[in-house]
Amino acid sequence: MNPSTIKRAMKKLAEVDEDVARAIPLVGLPEPRTRPPGFDTLLSTIVGQQISTEAANTIRGRVDQLLPIASPAALLELTDEALRGAGMSGRKVEYAKGLATALVDGTFDLDELATLDDESAIEAITALHGFGRWSAEIYLMFSLGRADIFPSGDLALREALGRLKGLDERPTPGQAKDLVSHWTPYRSTGSLFLWLYYRGAPA
Repeated sequence: MNPSTIKRAMKKLAEVDEDVARAIPLVGLPEPRTRPPGFDTLLSTIVGQQISTEAANTIRGRVDQLLPIASPAALLELTDEALRGAGMSGRKVEYAKGLATALVDGTFDLDELATLDDESAIEAITALHGFGRWSAEIYLMFSLGRADIFPSGDLALREALGRLKGLDERPTPGQAKDLVSHWTPYRSTGSLFLWLYYRGAPA
């Protein structure tokens, strides 16, 4: 997604959803979010799980100092102790080495993801230990540029949707999916807008 495609998608969303149309003047249009596809981004996903962005960046910097190059083979040459010394938990070390092993032995094919439909690509990623559906959906949105992803497990996104729709309570993941079903095929842009709305709209 780039600014032009986001602008076009937001125009379409405003046409089919009056709440979106009403909210755009309050917060503006969302900016694109992109991450390069590949091992490096997936490794950062593991490192950043359940910790602050600042902490994740610090740990990732230490890991990078250990790696001559950010590749699966290079990661597998590091000891578990070295990775834990960089700040990764034992579970995250297990996940990272599992990812690297799957890439090296060919049981996980990064290039194939681009050829799969959204749900099949999500299934391929979540088959890896340490990757839930939310992580897979974020990868599809930001690294593969898929246009119709809605990460309904995201708390901030659902909180923003509840506010946008004037609900008394935050919708469940299932309710949230139903509430934005008419956003298809622009739900990735709609998700970006909800994150923006969460940060900038009045409570």
